[in-house]
Amino acid sequence: MVTDQICGAEALGRTRCLVSLSTCVIYNPAAGRGKALRELEDARKRFGGDIELRPTSAAGHAVELARQAAQEGFSRVVAAGGDGTVHEVANGLLTSGRDDVLLSTWPVGSSCDYAYSLGMLRWWRERSTDIPLDTMRVDVGLVRAGGRERYCVNSFGVGFNGMVTVEAHKIRWLRGLPLYALAFLRAMVEHFQTPPMTVRFDDAEGESPTLAVSVNLAQREGGFPITSAARLDDGRFDYLHAAAMRRWELLRYLPAMIAGNLPTNHPQLRTGRCTRAAVRAGVPLCVHADGEFVCRPEDGIREVEIELLPGRLLVEVCRPFLYGA
Repeated sequence: MVTDQICGAEALGRTRCLVSLSTCVIYNPAAGRGKALRELEDARKRFGGDIELRPTSAAGHAVELARQAAQEGFSRVVAAGGDGTVHEVANGLLTSGRDDVLLSTWPVGSSCDYAYSLGMLRWWRERSTDIPLDTMRVDVGLVRAGGRERYCVNSFGVGFNGMVTVEAHKIRWLRGLPLYALAFLRAMVEHFQTPPMTVRFDDAEGESPTLAVSVNLAQREGGFPITSAARLDDGRFDYLHAAAMRRWELLRYLPAMIAGNLPTNHPQLRTGRCTRAAVRAGVPLCVHADGEFVCRPEDGIREVEIELLPGRLLVEVCRPFLYGA
């Protein structure tokens, strides 16, 4: 049993004190180029308590471990790793039959966009027991593709975004934004295409040559703050639809993507908010959810959709650093 010196208020206004929560930490031994376990042992010493550590052994294992931990009665499940580990742990909790398990993130992976929006990335770097933690109910996305469903908690990308993910998974020696900047450049050289796609946001539908579609819950996708105004509990996705553009145009806007200030008046860039989105194409799609593949072109899937489920997940946050403050 863990005794945590933190108190929190749920998004619905019901206050509770988060003390004596039983905690299971699910970690990827390969996260952070093998540094995860050392960082977790350091955290155990700093915060004290009897924390149960459970390592993953293969892709998808964290889903099973998280579901099992929830069904065993743990009150808090920690995803210790990057966005991939968070994605799997969240899917395990969301399919466990419980909605009262607290998801926490200890960012020790190569990409930690979700932890950034929760304020947990900076909290982890400071690792101070004087910084209070809190709880919050956040929205999730339900993704449907090829007759299967999965949840996403941070970002969802179709087209070029998916191909950036392909390249990012090949790079083992970089972390964070540098990793995705290099993957972006590689994808621009190897996978640049703008096939016709029918894209629907809520009830508005249109067909056009399309480079990429981003439908996000949080601010950052692949380290880029392309939906910087997004909020995790506002009941809406923030989206970006990039229609046909040339390579030099895309490269020109790379600094703006990194800075989070893409132009709002570009005729080929469309932004907005929605609760549902769908993409259909005449060619097989490449799609990611939270940086994990939903489908690759070789899967032959040509249609995908995502639906917002408000307030579905209980997460641990550091409010002083929420949304990168």
